[in-house]
Amino acid sequence: MMSKEDFLNIAANKFGASATKKELKTLAIENAMGWGWLTTPENRISHGVYQINAQVVPITQAKPAEAKFENPSSFSFGIDNGGFSENLVPEKDPLYVAFGNSKTIRDVIKSQMFYPIYITGLSGNGKTFGVEQECANTKREVIRVNFTVETDEDDLIGGFRLVDGETKFFKGPVIKAMERGAVLLLDEIDLANPAKVMCLQSILEGGGYFVKKTGEYVKPKKGFTVISTANTKGKGSDDGRFIGTNVMN
Repeated sequence: MMSKEDFLNIAANKFGASATKKELKTLAIENAMGWGWLTTPENRISHGVYQINAQVVPITQAKPAEAKFENPSSFSFGIDNGGFSENLVPEKDPLYVAFGNSKTIRDVIKSQMFYPIYITGLSGNGKTFGVEQECANTKREVIRVNFTVETDEDDLIGGFRLVDGETKFFKGPVIKAMERGAVLLLDEIDLANPAKVMCLQSILEGGGYFVKKTGEYVKPKKGFTVISTANTKGKGSDDGRFIGTNVMN
């Protein structure tokens, strides 16, 4: 049986940075491997999609390790377009039951109009799950971003990362959703620090976004829209039930 490292390298070369549960399971069976360790909550990106934690070495032309950092002072700058090759349409859950405003959400998603929605309600009532399932029903891609008080422009828009001696700009989930015409799901947005996420302002108005770090202007593709979920209505939690929520601009 091959090692987990070798299997991850094969998976990364085949699927890229992430893969669906079905793809990982099929590849594992083909290589006589167990696959449960691949689909842990830590590796989960969205419903049915998992990241592949591997140091990718191209199978056909691996480079000697000592050549990677021969001259650390000669870093070059570039852009990693980071385009997903994966299908980001969530998997349908046979136990899902539409309720409340599900039809309205489905109609908006299906129309491919830019029509931002803010969904609020108590924990566990299916805000996020409902959006994902309506995307599954309408075969629309969705990119989910989970907010914390530390979420900032670098997390949303993208930033520079050091990869094999080169400094590259990696586009964040917001830019990728705009370029793919996907549904951008901003989960628990009232946990964010409003001052750190003002980069979303022009995007929430339906306009494009000028990426200051690269000089690129990104216009949203048809189908792009934004859906936010939160426990509060953006005015904070006075009764203490939702610790960490903030007053939103």
